[in-house]
Amino acid sequence: MKFRFIWIGKTKDRNWKALQDEYLGRLSRFIRCEVAEIRDSAAHETKENEGKRILDVLNPKGFVCLLDISGDQIGSDGLAREIEKWQVRGLKEVNFIIGGAEGVSAEIRDFADFRLSLSFMTFTHDMARVILLEQLYRAFSIIRGFPYQK
Repeated sequence: MKFRFIWIGKTKDRNWKALQDEYLGRLSRFIRCEVAEIRDSAAHETKENEGKRILDVLNPKGFVCLLDISGDQIGSDGLAREIEKWQVRGLKEVNFIIGGAEGVSAEIRDFADFRLSLSFMTFTHDMARVILLEQLYRAFSIIRGFPYQK
């Protein structure tokens, strides 16, 4: 299985970038990872324009997990169980989408196989990326019985 992260914009702050790279490195010990950064929208563009750019890089045969505030809120153990289900199903690629500041288009929301909420709180995109990567690393630590999750 491969995890593919599709998100809008680049991580500009070097501290968040360092954390992002750290957790991508840790996570890649368990699973192949790839990042696709989609350019930020111009002021005149809509989330539908952004959605088209996401669809352009999205593997239509891959499983899509959309990070969405109205998605399922599950704990770290629940995320580990969800990943185990994906493994049992034999999924080859899981795409994690983090949309832009205005959210994602209805088309992207409808395309998602699973919607995951990190919190009811709002995070910056840089924070959301790091939290997602850390939680995925934690989930694999739980699955493998490593002490990190404690």
